[in-house]
Amino acid sequence: MLIVSPTTVLNRSALETVSVPKRMLGRITILPRGGARPAVILRLIFEVQILRYLMALAPFVFAMLIWPHLALPISQAPIPMLIVIAVVETKVFTVRPDARAQLISDDDMARQLDALRFNGLRMLTRIAARHRIVQGNLHLVVEQSEIARVPPLTLVSVQRGGPAPEVLPLDVADLAMLRDGLFDETLTERSLHLVSLRENRNLHETVLDTASVPAHARMAALMGEKPSTRELQEA
Repeated sequence: MLIVSPTTVLNRSALETVSVPKRMLGRITILPRGGARPAVILRLIFEVQILRYLMALAPFVFAMLIWPHLALPISQAPIPMLIVIAVVETKVFTVRPDARAQLISDDDMARQLDALRFNGLRMLTRIAARHRIVQGNLHLVVEQSEIARVPPLTLVSVQRGGPAPEVLPLDVADLAMLRDGLFDETLTERSLHLVSLRENRNLHETVLDTASVPAHARMAALMGEKPSTRELQEA
């Protein structure tokens, strides 16, 4: 999971938006600020389509190195290369439409989406209280890569609607809360990825009307305390 915020990326201008939810995968380049795990950085690199094409064509490069006298014929045979790229992208990294229903059952999918909504509202309630946001909607946007059979790439952001939509700047406490509280034993990145692949929908959004955040939750945030589970459920 990579939390995307003006405080966690180097290219803050890429997060500017005119509407929410803002989609990011395949649309902007994410340059994480220091602190991102190497595995996440490698996964971001793997998301670049042209680099996956080059990986698929690696056997042709090896063949030219092993049999130099065949280098020219191989380099002038684009059709086999295109076929290999198409097979890798459509058969290896994509789930067939008729196989999507087998990824996760209806009941498990419903449980995952319910858990995402519950955890998302809990996170948004605390963020709205801590930042003293009293008007407009906050959106917790969870966007996952459409690539299958590799570790999922999950981008999480908090976005604010209204006359001036934005990807909300998050402080250290916000980041720690999202890392520790969004995914748990009930909801994992991998299980949510199965839902995303089955529904062929890679963006999940939870919306909170900040005017509905109760006063005791805001007071608890000001005092540096965590609202109780009962209070969060009421919110």
